[in-house]
Formats: sequence, C-alpha cells, structure tokens
Amino acid sequence: MIRVQREDFDVGAELKALTAGRHEIGGAVTFVGLVRDMAGDSKIGAMTLEHYPGMTEKQLAEIEAEAKKRWPLSASLIVHRYGRLEPGEQIVLVITASAHREAAFEACHFLIDWLKTKAPFWKLEDTDQGAQWVAAEARDDKAAERWTKP
Repeated sequence: MIRVQREDFDVGAELKALTAGRHEIGGAVTFVGLVRDMAGDSKIGAMTLEHYPGMTEKQLAEIEAEAKKRWPLSASLIVHRYGRLEPGEQIVLVITASAHREAAFEACHFLIDWLKTKAPFWKLEDTDQGAQWVAAEARDDKAAERWTKP
C-alpha cells in the first residue's frame, strides 16, 4: 500500500491496521525517517518536500512491487509526506510484514535504500546559510547499489 500525503501519520495505528487479523504474519519491521536539524555544518530550520502527483505514486508502487517480487511479504506500507516539515517531524514510514523476520528486515532495508535514490521527491532545506536544494549523495547510491547485484 502506498500513500503520499501532507498530514502526519501515527506509526502505531498504521502498524495495527496493516497487521489486523493477519495471523500468518510472524514479524513486522518498521522504519520512520525524521527531519534532522543539521546538514553538514548548516542548521536546518525546515525542509520542504515537493513531488509530482501521479508520477510519485507510480514510482513508489513500482518500488514496492519489486520488494514483493524479491521477498515473501504478507503486507507492506509506504507513507511519504510532502510539504514543509520542521526538525523532528516524520517524513517517511515503511512497514514490511512477513511470516519470518528475515524477509521483513531485508525488504524494509531494500525499500528505504531504493526510496532514497529512486523516489521522485525534491527537498529544499531552509538553513542558516539560506535555502538549498538537497543533492543526491554518493553514499545513498552506494547503499542502493547492493540491491542491484545478483
């Protein structure tokens, strides 16, 4: 399941809704991404996330479908926020659930790595040195690269 939304989310409520009545699930892994207050030496006052509706959901669905091809997931959820967010606010939620924990852990890690490099979001940080668009980082590409190897 994919949701792109401006409003915040409740991790506990989302986990409960995803797993309710699903007794084949033996483990669920949850990741929550938060807005940091620093970027290098710059203090962040806020971050604005932009996206193209329709295109973003399509790409997230493709990423989720790839995870479901690779691991035996019983359920999954990706919630990604957009708009202006301040330090400490939640940006992204990924939950993966499977009969066995290993699949849930690996799929969650995969989804986070691929969301970071393949999801079409643009981030503008308001820093003490002015507004700056966030560039892709080599370390994120390197993390995602491990999932492209056979």
